Amino acid sequence: MATVHGAISILNAIGTGYGSAVGISLKVSAEVSLSKGRGIKLQTEIGKELLEDLALIILPKDIVSQNQININIISEIPAGYGLKSSSAVTSALSLACFKIAGDNPDDKCVLESAIAASIKAGVTITGAFDDAAACYYGGVVITDNRSHELLKHYRAPEDLYAVIFLPVQETRGDFISRLPIMSDLFFDSFNLAKSGNYWKAMKLNGVIMSSISGFDSRPALDALKAGALSASISGNGPSTAAVTYLENKDSILAAFSRYDGKILVSKLNNKKASVEVID
Repeated sequence: MATVHGAISILNAIGTGYGSAVGISLKVSAEVSLSKGRGIKLQTEIGKELLEDLALIILPKDIVSQNQININIISEIPAGYGLKSSSAVTSALSLACFKIAGDNPDDKCVLESAIAASIKAGVTITGAFDDAAACYYGGVVITDNRSHELLKHYRAPEDLYAVIFLPVQETRGDFISRLPIMSDLFFDSFNLAKSGNYWKAMKLNGVIMSSISGFDSRPALDALKAGALSASISGNGPSTAAVTYLENKDSILAAFSRYDGKILVSKLNNKKASVEVID
């Protein structure tokens, strides 16, 4: 069973190819076991083709041909809100499959397998190396998504929380192709993040993303007014994530509660992905 945590965006990578994200404590567990029979048995129908393809990429042919592969995914991360659920799920499954195959791959190999399956399934445009790295390593990551290079890795402050607003009845529009129009501003955000000023980078990303996507910018602005260090649309939305110290958490919760939707609270995460053999 492998465990990987989620993440929120600091910088959307689609505009320039450079991305940044920070880990949060919401987690995904992927359990893989072998039993008599053949084929792949999934306990979830969500992302069925993606998960099957990933297992077949990693597991040796003799294991696949001689066993039934049982896969169970347990996730605390809501899917479809920009909280890196796909990256967390695929990274966790990749790690669990390598373990059950008896391999000891390096971290990059685990992530590359997860990314390859995600690209094949069409659930990512850039490969989402920033998302996968933040989920897998924890902390703050800055990446080149084109070369799959981890440029910077900072330890996230232990005393910070992510307060996340998940709006209802708000879907992702057709704005992705417009993100490169603001590439100069995304590069400004990238340079801020790379220099260690990642909360300011996240704030700038929020302004850019709200202006292009059409998602409501008021939750982020209200969170900042309530004392958040930073706030932004996460991923391609529609969630808004705010980063704060404990002392301002309740004020931000109150600000988000004025809008129609759900609210999640999670501490930032520095724990790396882990895998264990269970009975």
